[in-house]
Formats: sequence, C-alpha cells, structure tokens
Amino acid sequence: MLAPNDLIRYARHLTLPEVGAEGQEVLSRGRILLVGAGGLGSPAALYLAAAGVGTLGVVDADAVELSNLQRQIIHGTGALGRPKTESAKDRLQDLNPSVTIDIHTIRLTSKNAIEILGGYDLAVDGSDNFPTRYLVNDASVLLGKPYIYGSIFRFDGQVSVFAAPGGPCYRCLFSEPPPPDLVPNCAEAGVLGVLPGLVGSLQALEAIKWLLGVGESLVGRLLLVDALRVRFRELAVSRDPDCAGCGDHPTVTELIDYEAYCGVGGDSAPAGAEVTPARLAAELTTRQTARPMVVDVREPWEWEIAHIAGSTLVPLGELPARLGELRPSAEIVTVCHRGKRSLMAQQLLQGAGFKARSLAGGIDGWAAEIEPGMPRY
Repeated sequence: MLAPNDLIRYARHLTLPEVGAEGQEVLSRGRILLVGAGGLGSPAALYLAAAGVGTLGVVDADAVELSNLQRQIIHGTGALGRPKTESAKDRLQDLNPSVTIDIHTIRLTSKNAIEILGGYDLAVDGSDNFPTRYLVNDASVLLGKPYIYGSIFRFDGQVSVFAAPGGPCYRCLFSEPPPPDLVPNCAEAGVLGVLPGLVGSLQALEAIKWLLGVGESLVGRLLLVDALRVRFRELAVSRDPDCAGCGDHPTVTELIDYEAYCGVGGDSAPAGAEVTPARLAAELTTRQTARPMVVDVREPWEWEIAHIAGSTLVPLGELPARLGELRPSAEIVTVCHRGKRSLMAQQLLQGAGFKARSLAGGIDGWAAEIEPGMPRY
C-alpha cells in the first residue's frame, strides 16, 4: 500500500495504465545492482531511485576524481576523494529517502560476484572494461538472472538486455575478448560527457520495464547509439547454441580469472618490457651517467597536467617520424597515462633497434607511488 507522500511523489507514474499503483508497488519491491557508479551508473542510479525502485545496490571500488565530473553526474566537487559508493548513496537518498541504498565499496571479482549479484533481481552493468563485462555476464548466466548491458566510446554507445531466459548473452555477441592493445579505454580515447547520460538512461528504462513486465525489451536486440549524427540502429542478436556461456552445452560452468582471460594485468606485457615506478625513480636518482631517457608519448594537454621532470614529449602518433630525435645509445623509458600506449611505443622502439622499456602503470602509477601530490586525471 502506497503511503500518502508516495501518491504525490509518483503521481505521474500512477496515471500511466502500464504502471499504476500496482506497478509502483512492484517497483518498490525491486532490487537492482548497479555495477559501477561512474558515467553509466550515475544516470541509471538517479532515474532508478527517482522511479522508486525499492533497493539499489552500488558496487564500485574507486574514489571520486576531478576528471570524473565531466560525465559522472551523481558526484559533485565536494565529493572529490570520497569513495564513489558513499557519494552516490548520499545523493540517491537525498533524491528519494524511501529507497534503500546498499553499497559495496569493493572490486567485483570472481570471488564475490555470485554472492553480490545473487542478492538482486537484475544488474545494470556500467563497467568500462572487458574483464568486468565478461564477469557480470557469466555470473548472471550462472545465476539465471538478466542484466542490462551498456557501453560507451567517444561518441558511440550500445545497450541491450543479456542473459534473459531464452535470450542471448554477451558471449553470443562477443565470444572472445579483443586483443587488449587494440582497444583503448575511455581515458585514452575520450568520451563525450553527455553520451553516458543518454545510454545510462536507456539502461534504467530497460531495467524498469523488466521489473514491470511491460513493453518490448531489448532482449535479442543490440541498440547502437551514434551521438554525432543522432542516429539509432538495431542489430539482431540471437542466442548461439554453441555459446560457451549460455549454449546447449556450456563450458563456462564457474567464474574464472577474467583479467588473465582478457589479457590485461601485470602478466600481459612481455618479460622485461616494463619497469616499475620505484625502479625508474631509483635509476633516475642514483645513476650519474647513462640515465634513462624518459619519453612521454601522451598528448600535449596531458603533459600539461603532469609529467616526470626531465622527460621528453613525443606523442605516440608522431613517434615513427621523430625517431631521429632520440639518442640511439640511450636506454629509453616510455610513459603514457596508464601504460597501454607506452607499451605500444616500447614495442615500436624495440623494433627500430632501440633499447626501450615501458613505465608500468604510466604517469598515474608514478603519481600514486612516487609523487603523491602530482595531479591525476
């Protein structure tokens, strides 16, 4: 039975025949997990809380950073440095005090995913990396629960409903993860700030429709969003009988190490290709001669935010044409934001005959370990 204040709060829902008082009570009993309180999780969480979904779980291990605020609208400047889960909880409870917010300030892993996702009706996947996407998919399939998929990249987005009964899962669309070196993340490639607002809102829409059992869901359909041209297209996605996750004879029967599966993490670089921040700092400090030449392969605007003293800026796209500027006898250490572009530069330089290593973790790892006061983005 809706309380008097709820009759006012949800008045616009109550007038909809597809919702009404009965549907609003269904929403109040709903339990949805938001995987990530970032670009996609922000609008999804806000609209789910405003709609009166009774319990929202938020799982995220990160803290709010200044570079998040361009798109992660659930957080404000006053939340800088706070865990995203706590910042999100405060905002959601202010928006709708009757909604219960459960926070999980941890990384979603193979060890805890079944327990965490198992406590909810469905999940909204707002993750920004392939290991978590495969983890959410496989855990949802094993639990027999659907989840709302969303992804963003530059000006493009995708939305679908995976792991629904009889429908396809993420592995039916992407049976194998792409090579990690070929897929830049949003920090490296950029994303238009308003795009996750659009895609995350569509995810919230699909979640609400699923709880209510109304309309036509995106099960079996992948919605493609082109923000530059404001165009929407659909691709049909069928359940693959040979799918390793949801097929007739699935081979994914338990959760695995998804970082290893997707080729990311500490073991993804060839042996000897990387140097740790601590090791590089020691070499720069203790060597009087033959100090490493630090080559920063980021863009000029990134260099302006933060760089290692004495380093040389050569953006990755310009590196092949500027090899002549580098000392042939130098030990070169390449640097980027978090280590992916610098590893590509290291491989390029090594192929050209230079002795080169890549800074593991990039300038972000250097700031965390060596210069804590350095700005991070």
